[in-house]
Amino acid sequence: MTAKPQEPSPFWTFSLRIYGRPGVPAACLALQNGSGVDVNVMLFGLFLANAGRSLDAADVAAIASAVEAWKADVVVPLRRVRTLLKSPPAVVDSAGAAALRDRVKAVELEAERLQQEALFAAFPAATTGAPRARDTAARDGLLAYQTHLGVVFDAAAVGTILAAFATLEDTRT
Repeated sequence: MTAKPQEPSPFWTFSLRIYGRPGVPAACLALQNGSGVDVNVMLFGLFLANAGRSLDAADVAAIASAVEAWKADVVVPLRRVRTLLKSPPAVVDSAGAAALRDRVKAVELEAERLQQEALFAAFPAATTGAPRARDTAARDGLLAYQTHLGVVFDAAAVGTILAAFATLEDTRT
């Protein structure tokens, strides 16, 4: 018996919408590589901000901790394999390696979706964080994540992400 595919959560749908905005993928990658950002945790903060919820550093710590093992044991190793397959050893057929890389990329994306679904289930938007205006909540959440990581985020990447966020509909209506 085959299980029926689960309907994606509003968080996954939100993530696809914001990630599809111009400049957002590069900005997310810059924050991931330059500051150690878990893009799924950052996007979850923005998802909550879109619902009028603002995170503080303690909220971010709880959210990041909840998915740290999954990220470390599943998502990061898949990402590492996918990255290594960009330049396979000469002994490996490059077309075969490219096909394998595409399959690993699909599995990595599914692992990220599962991480997002776990966050959505564990931290309800109605009770996570404090009520705030959505744009303020977005800025506050990014600042809280920056504080949690103990780094300074690239201002241009943050600006790109906040500009993209501002173009999204308010989900509280």
